[in-house]
Amino acid sequence: MTFKKEFKKQMVPEWTEVYMDYECLKRIFKEIISSKEGNHRAAHFRSSQQRLSHETDSSGLHLQNGHQEGGGKIKEQVIDVNALEVDSSRQIYKTNFLNGHEEGEAETRFFRKLDEELNKVNTFYKDQVEAASHEASLLDKQMEALIALRIKVKNHNLDEYIGSTSAETILNNHQENASISGPEVNLVYHNIGNNHHGEEEHGNYKRNDTTDILDHETKNSTSVALDSKKEELSFNKEELRKVEGQLRLVFIEFYQKLLHLKHYSFMNLSAFSKILKKYEKFGNTKSKAASEAYMKVVDNSYLGSSDKVTCLLERVESTFIKNFYHSNHRKGMKLLRPKVKREKDRVTFFIGLFSGCIIALLVASILNSVTQHLMNRQEGTFYMENIFPLYSLFGYITLHMVIYAGNTYFWKRYWINYQFIFGFKPGAELGHREVLLLSTGLAVLGLLGFLVNLHLEMNRRDHNYMTASELNPVALVILVLLITFCPFNIIYRSSRFFFIRCLFRCICAPLYPVTFADFFLADQLTSQFQAFRSFELYICYYGLGEHSRRQSKCQSRGVYNTLYFIVGIIPYWFRLAQCMRQFYDSRDTNRAFNGLNYFSIIVAMVFRTSFELKKKGKTWMVLALTSSAVAALWNLFWDIVMDWGLLRRHSKNPYLRDKLAVPHKSVYYAAMVLDVLLRLSWMQLVLELNWRSHHKVAMITTVSCLEILRRGIWNFFRLENESLNNVGKYRAFKTVPHPFSYYEEHEDDKDD
Repeated sequence: MTFKKEFKKQMVPEWTEVYMDYECLKRIFKEIISSKEGNHRAAHFRSSQQRLSHETDSSGLHLQNGHQEGGGKIKEQVIDVNALEVDSSRQIYKTNFLNGHEEGEAETRFFRKLDEELNKVNTFYKDQVEAASHEASLLDKQMEALIALRIKVKNHNLDEYIGSTSAETILNNHQENASISGPEVNLVYHNIGNNHHGEEEHGNYKRNDTTDILDHETKNSTSVALDSKKEELSFNKEELRKVEGQLRLVFIEFYQKLLHLKHYSFMNLSAFSKILKKYEKFGNTKSKAASEAYMKVVDNSYLGSSDKVTCLLERVESTFIKNFYHSNHRKGMKLLRPKVKREKDRVTFFIGLFSGCIIALLVASILNSVTQHLMNRQEGTFYMENIFPLYSLFGYITLHMVIYAGNTYFWKRYWINYQFIFGFKPGAELGHREVLLLSTGLAVLGLLGFLVNLHLEMNRRDHNYMTASELNPVALVILVLLITFCPFNIIYRSSRFFFIRCLFRCICAPLYPVTFADFFLADQLTSQFQAFRSFELYICYYGLGEHSRRQSKCQSRGVYNTLYFIVGIIPYWFRLAQCMRQFYDSRDTNRAFNGLNYFSIIVAMVFRTSFELKKKGKTWMVLALTSSAVAALWNLFWDIVMDWGLLRRHSKNPYLRDKLAVPHKSVYYAAMVLDVLLRLSWMQLVLELNWRSHHKVAMITTVSCLEILRRGIWNFFRLENESLNNVGKYRAFKTVPHPFSYYEEHEDDKDD
């Protein structure tokens, strides 16, 4: 793999714009090579007798202040890189060519671009390190508070502990006084620095420079005073475990941030070294001198010389392992270090095996239906009205999973950090291969059950065959549900539990704050409304005993028809409730308008379902068409403009947006056209056509599959837009709230 590809692969997606622009520098370097070749051909027509000191070098760089070195070579100084102070905390680099001669245009642009990239990278890195140092100081206070809480929980009579340190020591070594509030906690602690008994003997904590701000141990002698009434505090072990768990997550996320910063520094330094070596290799002695001089500046810059990140990493490791895992280094580092996800050959093998089984089962099912003349028999009509909708549930879910697998593949290909956006546990997220494995496995189960059911249905000779045929679909549903909710560590348990948590929060909306994963899942459910109705059919067909009587009387039941209304709008209610909660939390009017968007769909679904069930003339049809058209137009606008961020009039990409992840603009125009067509396709169900019963089932299934396809297209561009918003704000890490809050005391408060 070339360095260019490796460099791009190793980038933090949200920081792409602040990495060194290696591709641009490489293009300028190619122009330098072309210029050198032209100058070299022209040099053959010049006199070879000119003195070397007066020769115009083809590189455009010139000598100054040459001095003799050990090997007799002359050290050439051809550039001077000045560090200009912008303010007290920031400086920029500017390269000047020495000797006052004219340098090549391409080389001038090359070094100007080097300056620009070094200033950009250096400034961003320094800002991020300073922010990390500030966050480390906050974690310092969090650890002090945790230690104080541990001591209080362990020692109910804290007065005895405070008495072990003299009041004079506390007053002499007082460094800060802050009020800490956490879950039922209100502490005021006094930090002890150096005392006259020595650090090694008593293990006292001393505040040092930035690199030492996290150097804590639980054995440290920290004096803690409580400035609150005991009856207001519980200080129980459950409270302590909750605080420790939350602070553990804060440390893990902070450590990942530090690792990214260290890798950012390494990759950019490697990029500068690589491009300067290329410049040196295709030049002469003056190019080598310029390259070495500039690389020395890079190494001495903040990017190349600061070791704060390394020191912070060491301190975080030490603090985390000692305070949370009792110095168990292996166990502590297992959580701190991200897991390297390995591609397993057996996953690929089973995907191929299941795919072959799917093809074979599909061919067998089609041949069985044709040879048995299923559609021309009375059993075929019954089968399409009752049994086929039961199995179509597996088809809807499988299709959605296959499309999601395609989404994950293209997200990864176009550097969309879906793992961070969804909040997946590092190393535990499912890639496209794992999702394909699950979807093909589910498809094999569904098709195998369908073929067995079809065979038994067409060749039933006794009651036992009939019973097995009828119970086959519900047995498969129960099996899938058991696997989904299985508590054992099999079949991607962490991903299953993540899905269950998100699903629970969707069902309980608006009781919980809404995360991106929550409303993304709820949006997926809106495209599976037909699957919800399939679940209702399962309940009616098996719960009310229709399967034993082999009758189709569900739609004649008033309860079923009432639930048919409710079940159809349940997924849209989830999103409406989430929008209400988001508007309540953020007071963002866009959330309210988005809620009206889903409310319009609910109204359209009510009219459409009424028309479908009642068939009472043109009035219901007009109401259904009108409400559906309004909802479709509103949703089209929201999909393309709000969710995808497209149709920007003043964008540099006509009617798209300024930043695009996919290099081919035609993809975006095609996606918008497809979204329009697929949004309008489900309106075909409103038209009063005299379909035969099995044709109606086929049409409903086809339109439902098209809606799932539309959702898959929406998924890619929705996450692309979210990723680009994160890139614009450099948001590459989760914000984990600290368990304790600090309120600094003022001097006048102390006097009181």
